[in-house]
Amino acid sequence: MKIGILGYGNLGRGVECAVKQNSDMELTCVFTRRDPSTVKILTDTAKVYNVDEILNHKDEVDVLIICGGSATDLPEMTPKYAKDFNVIDSFDTHATIPQHFANVDAAAKAGDHIAMISVGWDPGMFSLNRVYANAILNDGADYTFWGRGVSQGHSDAIRRIDGVQDARQYTVPVPAALESVRNGEMPELTTRQKHTRECYVVAKDGADKAKIEKEIKEMPNYFADYDTTVTFISQEELDKNHKGIPHGGCVIRTGKTGWNLENTHVIEYNLKLDSNPEFTTSVLIAYARAAFRMYKEGQRGCKTVLDVAPAYLCQQSGEELRAHML
Repeated sequence: MKIGILGYGNLGRGVECAVKQNSDMELTCVFTRRDPSTVKILTDTAKVYNVDEILNHKDEVDVLIICGGSATDLPEMTPKYAKDFNVIDSFDTHATIPQHFANVDAAAKAGDHIAMISVGWDPGMFSLNRVYANAILNDGADYTFWGRGVSQGHSDAIRRIDGVQDARQYTVPVPAALESVRNGEMPELTTRQKHTRECYVVAKDGADKAKIEKEIKEMPNYFADYDTTVTFISQEELDKNHKGIPHGGCVIRTGKTGWNLENTHVIEYNLKLDSNPEFTTSVLIAYARAAFRMYKEGQRGCKTVLDVAPAYLCQQSGEELRAHML
């Protein structure tokens, strides 16, 4: 498989590392909005091009992995490039996934390609676990907790605000809510009762900090429904104390079985990640493999992780999977 990367930030570098660990793939092209001469990659055999040249290299890419932000990049980029490439993205604004799916589906079908959206760990691996748990425990309740960790999408959304130089956003579960769920109490929790959000922001010189804080706290789909704290710090402090990108979380479903629903069960899937982008891109690479296999079988249009059989993700044959994984 020939892999192309569009965007060489944290996600792009993560994809490059993940490709190295998959022997059935090679990185051929990196496309950037920057001057290509300023972008230094790790793969000697791959070349860096300006994004304006992307259509000149269609034959060198089996799957194009789009490494942009969900706030403004992916809603435009994924439909645009799905016309000419098999594409995959990590779009993570849950509220607008149906709209994004429709836009990408139309573009991919018009271009006779396959597209995979919202691939990562949430949406992605967490989505799968929600579906599996719901199918097994019909009578129950779902809970998803994220963090404590850095949200790339939310941090990116803050950085897009006028006057912001840099930012990190931490999503933090409310301990009492998490404990209640794990105890099988099935509480009814509002969005605000499950998580808080901590924002560390570096403002540009002369920026209106009060305006920035107000814009953060009122941002729909990101912060408006949460108790959010905004702390302004220096670039030096952010680089020193908030350099890493850890994350994690869990999906929990509590349900009851029995004639009189007398037995309680708790299903939990938990992640603890040193590097949010590197884990996300490892998931992207697995689904890029699936997308290309599905494309070669004749499937077209937009897909999500819910449409992909597990065997498509693995290098191993069906025989090997049945012998060693089943």
